[in-house]
Amino acid sequence: MYGKGKRLLLAAVAAAPFLAGSAWADGLISIIVTDPANPYWFTEGEVAKKTAEDLGYTAAVSAHKGDTNTESTLIDTAITNKSKAIILDPANADGSIGAVKKAVDAGIPVFLVNAEINQDGLAKAQLVSNNAQGAALGAQQWVESVGDTGNYVELFGNPADNNAATRSNGYETVLTQYPDLSKVAQEVANWDRTQGFNKMQSMLQAHPDIIGVISGNDEMALGAIAALKEAGKLDQVKVGGFDGSPDAVAAIKAGEMQYTVLQPVAVFSAEAVRQADNFIKNGKTGADSEKQLFDCVLITPDNVDEYVAPFTLSSMVSG
Repeated sequence: MYGKGKRLLLAAVAAAPFLAGSAWADGLISIIVTDPANPYWFTEGEVAKKTAEDLGYTAAVSAHKGDTNTESTLIDTAITNKSKAIILDPANADGSIGAVKKAVDAGIPVFLVNAEINQDGLAKAQLVSNNAQGAALGAQQWVESVGDTGNYVELFGNPADNNAATRSNGYETVLTQYPDLSKVAQEVANWDRTQGFNKMQSMLQAHPDIIGVISGNDEMALGAIAALKEAGKLDQVKVGGFDGSPDAVAAIKAGEMQYTVLQPVAVFSAEAVRQADNFIKNGKTGADSEKQLFDCVLITPDNVDEYVAPFTLSSMVSG
């Protein structure tokens, strides 16, 4: 589904060093995402790239795939290419601090999107989804969809990403209010669909009586759905996701996923580039603070038809 887009993405990255010298452009903005094979990060990179180009810059999108060594090399490339700014989805809350510092020491402002680092004052801005708010939304909807009695399991994201713990803790805060709900297993599946499938298989074998799965993101949830389908259990086990990906929306329409929590990645990716542009031109981001939270939105069968573009509801466009 995303093959053509990824080929275009790779072509853009390959062309970037040549485009950076174009006389008509205001300079290069380097955009580093996690992995465009995931539609969430693909959208993050593409929206940031288009926004930068609309503002008159050239843009190069690359991916570290969660590896801090690759991330460091990509930061080196951005410095060598004399980037005006770097938009970065950090690989690791602690492990990415050095890479950000390296760019800052080279005089290049860094704007973080989607995930934070555990140090303030380095990045000019950290723009992220309000994961605690989104997790509470999701958990409340999960109880409404699944019920308040029975055994359930959880799929946990990448432990190196603070978002994973924030979402899990948010789920826990809501679900522990229901004494007849019991979490019988929690497995790390690193935001990945294949890992979600495999971990769901093993949890299902150990706990065949579960009534629901609450997942830290859509990809893991979709893997769980595939495993439940294969086991003939999808009609007995309900699944909730988090991200608002196109595949999750399709699963909601098909009656296979109960809901997803949409992260406004298309909104804050564009905003990060606008703040970078403002900083390049005026020395200020225009924002009130370095850390900026963007509220999540619930997608259910009731409003799924308002989904008009990847990670975008019509209300987000009109309002």
